[in-house]
Amino acid sequence: IPAMNLLKAVVSTQSTGNELRFGPNGGLVFCMEYLIQNTSWLEECLGEVDDDYFIIDCPGQIELYTHMETMKRFLSTLQQWDIRVCAVYLLDSQFLVEPSKFIAGMCSALSAMVQLQIPHVNVLSKIDLLSVKDKETLDRWLDPSEDTMTDYLHRTTNKRHANLSRALAKLLDDYSLIHFVPLNIEDEDTIGDLCLQIDMLLQISDDAEPREPRDREDVDVESGFGDEI
Repeated sequence: IPAMNLLKAVVSTQSTGNELRFGPNGGLVFCMEYLIQNTSWLEECLGEVDDDYFIIDCPGQIELYTHMETMKRFLSTLQQWDIRVCAVYLLDSQFLVEPSKFIAGMCSALSAMVQLQIPHVNVLSKIDLLSVKDKETLDRWLDPSEDTMTDYLHRTTNKRHANLSRALAKLLDDYSLIHFVPLNIEDEDTIGDLCLQIDMLLQISDDAEPREPRDREDVDVESGFGDEI
């Protein structure tokens, strides 16, 4: 995607750090603000967007998505150019090993969904790196319930935090927005499932033959996934 490769040529965290003495986080925020204020070159680079499919690898600084307006304004600009947008939020499946980190990741995903207000897919990535034991419990974390989260936190965290654990689990359950699509980069079927979810949210390929995502019952514990339907 040539247009995205040009970003570093226009502004970079290294140049802002050297010239303005910003740290990594401050420099990244400045770069995004600069991009928002100078989008005409980007529109020219993108050109006509009919039937084009852009994948934009965004910065990993979480505050850009959870409470700052920068990324939301950028997405709004793309929509004004008649580009359909969809957010793909990747959460490392290794967080399943540490429950507090996983719940924190779910809270960050929820904050991003509420803040950005666009079609959104949450992805549990690197499934192939999970142990066999963790893969056996994977299914219940793709669509976790309040009871699952509360029980998990009570068993693995300090009991002094019981009330906080219940409050976080209830918050996530009340919104009922956090569902994960599992991804094993070595399994083409899982990549296809993720692409299907994104295409459905973007409402593209209307003329394509309808295809349903695979049922969870077809998931293979060893690989994290089952046979293609």
